[in-house]
Amino acid sequence: MPKRPQNPAPGPATAPAGGPERLQKVLAASGLASRRQIEDWIRAGRISVNGQAAVLGQRVSGRDEIRIDGRPFRLAPTRRKGAPDSTYLLHRSPGDDLVTGMIPRLPRRAGRRFVAISPMPRIDGGLEIVTSDGALATRLQRRIHELASCFSVRVRGRLDEMNQQSLMGGALDDGTVLTVLDIREGEGEELAANHWYEFEMQGASGKQVRQLVERQGATVSRVVRTSIGPVQLTRDVGRGHFRVLTDEELASLLATAEALDDAADAAPERAREPAPSSTAAKVRAAKPQRAKGPPAGVRSAKPDSRKPGRSRRGPPR
Repeated sequence: MPKRPQNPAPGPATAPAGGPERLQKVLAASGLASRRQIEDWIRAGRISVNGQAAVLGQRVSGRDEIRIDGRPFRLAPTRRKGAPDSTYLLHRSPGDDLVTGMIPRLPRRAGRRFVAISPMPRIDGGLEIVTSDGALATRLQRRIHELASCFSVRVRGRLDEMNQQSLMGGALDDGTVLTVLDIREGEGEELAANHWYEFEMQGASGKQVRQLVERQGATVSRVVRTSIGPVQLTRDVGRGHFRVLTDEELASLLATAEALDDAADAAPERAREPAPSSTAAKVRAAKPQRAKGPPAGVRSAKPDSRKPGRSRRGPPR
């Protein structure tokens, strides 16, 4: 059974301003758990509204009493969706744990539970985005892997032209094909043993980037993410430090995610549209169709319904 949530104070729940909203959306926006987890709780009968078992899609308002495992639950004061004090940009050092290392240092006023948006593997580091807005986290996680991201990769030696051409193909051992937009050689000493390369990719995780380069026989010592969509890791944020995501950065990130949502919603509509018929097809459809049958002079063979062994003509003479 999932761990029982700890509530800040008993009492009736308060829904966001603007009218009733879905129960799972309201609870997820409070930072209690992800929307999917809350939906599982509703199916398991752990949540009730006004003394009745909650159902998926149920809408609640400030007058409704919400209980989880029989305990009254009061939502935290609702923050404006996408408020800058609930979403942070982090510069995580390779090897530093995100959950136990950096997130506990974030201001408590921003929320009680932070969700990482496509976190990098612990061995790597760089740009991380975390938010305590559950609804925002759901929207970003749904489309984050379709955004273009940049990674700085440090390899031992150099990647020759043949290696780079193979990397542009984006093929992994498991059959996955990544979209590699560009590969550039980074700044560094000519005679140094390690060299940095900048990868611009779409729909790739840090783990996949490492697998792609190591597939060429190269030794990868570091993978650092430097951007996610329009959000850049700037030099003013040192390793182990963080800052609030600005309104402009958040608005740009949401606009990119919403554009992908609109494109995905429009795709099924286009698929349902009938294909335009040609002029010849229209003419054929207008002509009366003659019933199909055997050619003239050929009798149609009908299946013999008589029982075997007996003849209607009687025994032979």
